[in-house]
Parts: sequence; structure tokens; C-alpha cells
Amino acid sequence: MQASIAPGLDQENDPTPVNSRSKVVIASLVGTAIEFFDFYIYATAAVIVFPHIFFPQGDATVATLQSLATFAIAFVARPIGSALFGHFGDRAGRKVTLVASLLTMGVSTVLIGLLPGYATIGVFAPLLLALARFGQGLGLGGEWGGAALLATENAPAKKRALYGSFPQLGAPIGFFFANGTFLLLSWLLTDQQFMQWGWRVPFILSAVLVLIGLYVRVSLHESPVFAKVKKEKKQVKVPIGTLLSQHLKPTIIGTFIMLATYTLFYIMTVYSMSYGTTPAPNGLGFARNTMLWMLMMAVIGFGIMVPIAGLLADRYGRRKTMIVITLMIIAFALIFPSMLGSGNPVWVMAFLICGLSVMGLTFGPMGALLPELFPTEVRYTGASFSYNLSSILGASVAPYIATWLAHTYGLFSVGLYLAAMACLTLFALIASRETRNASLYD
Repeated sequence: MQASIAPGLDQENDPTPVNSRSKVVIASLVGTAIEFFDFYIYATAAVIVFPHIFFPQGDATVATLQSLATFAIAFVARPIGSALFGHFGDRAGRKVTLVASLLTMGVSTVLIGLLPGYATIGVFAPLLLALARFGQGLGLGGEWGGAALLATENAPAKKRALYGSFPQLGAPIGFFFANGTFLLLSWLLTDQQFMQWGWRVPFILSAVLVLIGLYVRVSLHESPVFAKVKKEKKQVKVPIGTLLSQHLKPTIIGTFIMLATYTLFYIMTVYSMSYGTTPAPNGLGFARNTMLWMLMMAVIGFGIMVPIAGLLADRYGRRKTMIVITLMIIAFALIFPSMLGSGNPVWVMAFLICGLSVMGLTFGPMGALLPELFPTEVRYTGASFSYNLSSILGASVAPYIATWLAHTYGLFSVGLYLAAMACLTLFALIASRETRNASLYD
């Protein structure tokens, strides 16, 4: 079965090859799952391993904050990756750019698994870690936009949000297997073995996953939407320049639409892992394996809600659906401190399930919503840039700010921080236009 072509193309007379729907689903999902796996094994290791391996020992809180600072470096790199890979994605094509971004991410991840620690090379250890993390961010900066365009530009007209949710599923799948890998290693190895070499295994083995992803993607045909632009020679010379000079408003709106999503996710994952495993009174003092297991179970709700949100966005529209979901985030932000702060495993589990389920709802429609804001000639750059620029404002600083707020003012201030970010997203959604019926061939 072939992906449908928009009415603007004459399918019988146009020889442009199209991808089967099954190939679109697999290629967009598998690639992002691998990329997010690579990205999240760093997030987990940044909390439970890197403070002890790559930084001088002393104050545990300081070491954790230093580790979280290297975690944030990737988010600075991501908009740069968006501009770099977006340039080639909008000029040369979606397919070749997706392959290059996956390679960049994969090589950087494997290098992290091979780096010597602070005890061996001193200050060069965190510097090299930061450099490899920058490479991860660069690769992911080009990955998401290409995967989203692969799905939406090959989707049937009335199912773009559903198809756009397939690359979004890569996030919960990657997170599930990242945490699952660390959990398995923790069960199989002693703490000493895990800290000495076991943590390196998922980073090095990611090379195998990257090869699988490359195999899937090299068999793709170019997006019919981009093929039409290329045939008519409508590519712009400098996509990022055209984006910022002619499409600044949708770029800003798209950036703030993503803000609540990023803030919520990294509070639910990186911060909750840090807070949950930190000894009392600064945390809950849960065992590392306990928190990993709880997060793995809760992220299933994330995965279930992603396609549901895509279906809702196709039926009721992106704007209306996202406004309701953002109001749900604000409500959750005001009640979660009492759930997480209770220290009761049942309430903590409820906190994780509720938060990550809402995360699935807000993340699902983004694969269609952001690309639909931009015309074809700058769509790769525009969707990627707004998505990843928001990562600086939301994801990169969220674990750090949440840690500082909780330590200084208590957990309720973390909830207020999340609610404030959600309010900014709400304002952006109110200012946005509905894109459900927008043509991707404009």
C-alpha cells in the first residue's frame, strides 16, 4: 500500500517514487527510538554515574550539578544542529540528512562509552565528556525534524497528526530501553562492576542500533513533497536566513508551544530520578533500581497516550487539542509536589504515571503541528529550529532549576515553575493558527 499524494500532484503522470506506509512508520519510529535511546542513556548516567566518574569528588550536590551542566550542553548544540542539518534537509533532501544525523549521534554516543574518567586524565575527562555530549545534541538537532517530515509529508491528508505521532513514539520507546538496559546491568553486576565498566555497555552497544537504523533509512525514497520542490527548483539558498527573515513569527510561536512539553518531560525523568535517589532530607532516598523500575513502568503510559493524542488532534484540530492538554499540565503542576514529596512509593508511582501520561498527550501532536507551521522550502529548518530552540529554554535548564528550587524553596516551587512554563505555552497556542487543513505543498 502506498502513501497518498496530495491532490496538487498528478500521481499518474509524476514518476516520483513514494514510500509505503509501513516503511514510513518503521523508518520514522526506529530512527528516533535509537536517537532517543542514545540521548536518554546519557540522561540516566548523568544522575547515577557521571558525578562519580568524570568530576572531582567532594560535595555530592556540586558533582551532580556539574554533571547536569554537561547534560545541558546538548541542548545548546541542538539548534545549531537544526540549522546545519536543516540547511541540507531543505536543499539536498530529507533522506540523506536523516542518515547523516543518525551517524553523528551514534559516533558521539559510542565515544562517551570509551572515555577515561577523572581519576585517569583529570580535568580533560569532563571536557571530553562535554565535547561528546555536544556531538549528541548536534545529531539530535537534525534528527527530529527530518523524522517528523518523513512521517507527515508521506501521510494521508486527514491523518497527518496520527502519522506525525509515530516518530514521537521513539521517545518513550528509547527511554524505556535506556532505563531497562541500566536496570538489567544493575541486576547482573555488583555496584563496583557497574561503576567501573558496566555503565559503558549501553553507550558502546548503541553502535549496533545505529547500523540497524541506517539500514532502514537508506532504503527510503525522498519525500514526494520535497521532490516536487526540488523538481521545480524552489529551494532557498540559506534556509535559516529565510526562516528568520520571513517566518520569524511561526518560529517563535513553535518554540513556545514546545516549552511546557520539554519542561514537563525533564522534570518527570531526570529531576525525578535525581530527587528520588538522593538521600533524605534532600531527596527520597529510594534505591537506584527502584526508581529505574518505576520510571520504566510509568513511561508505558507515555507511549500509549502519544498516538491517542495524534488521533485527537486529527479529529478536533491541533490548537484546540493542545490548549486542553496544556491546561491539564498546569493542573498537574499544582498537585504533583504533594505526590512526589510524600515519599510514599504508591503516591510517587502515581505521580510518575500521571505526569508521563500527560507528557504523551502533549508530545504526540508535535510531529504534525510544528512542520505544518512552515512552507516546504524551510520546513526542515523551521520545525527543527523551533523544536530545539525550545529545548534550551525548557529541557536544558529544567533539571538544574528544579534541583536548585527544591533545595532552596521546597518542592512546591518546582510545581510553580512547571505551571509558569505551561502558561507561556498556553499563550503561544492562543496566538497560533489552526493547521489541521493546511496543505504541505504550499
